[in-house]
Amino acid sequence: MSIPADLRYTESHEWVRVADGVATVGITHHAQDALGDIVHVELPEVGDAVSGGSPCCEVESVKAVSDVYAPVDGEIDAVNEDLDGDEESVNKDPYGQGWLFRVKLTAPGQLGKLMDAKAYAAFLETLDD
Repeated sequence: MSIPADLRYTESHEWVRVADGVATVGITHHAQDALGDIVHVELPEVGDAVSGGSPCCEVESVKAVSDVYAPVDGEIDAVNEDLDGDEESVNKDPYGQGWLFRVKLTAPGQLGKLMDAKAYAAFLETLDD
């Protein structure tokens, strides 16, 4: 299973990549694998305020509908409009073309509370027990 070392992770299986004060967010390989084939993504609106740990969009698969949580506080800066009609990108390339939204950070210190790749891998191992 792929766990890129340059990302940060949440216990609810979101990943975060930060550049220039903006966090790109998606769901991890583990999350998309557990969900199965993604058939619909309900994205937040650009300009929405989000709070770390609060749901801000939904991913629907053939198995279930799951909330996606904002990993940090901020304002939605962009959404991946390419997912409309190409939802399977979340399954095929969860860390690339399958990104969900971007958040302009208002509390960058929150990033330090997210897991690095090693900690996330160890967290996943606890789920298998």
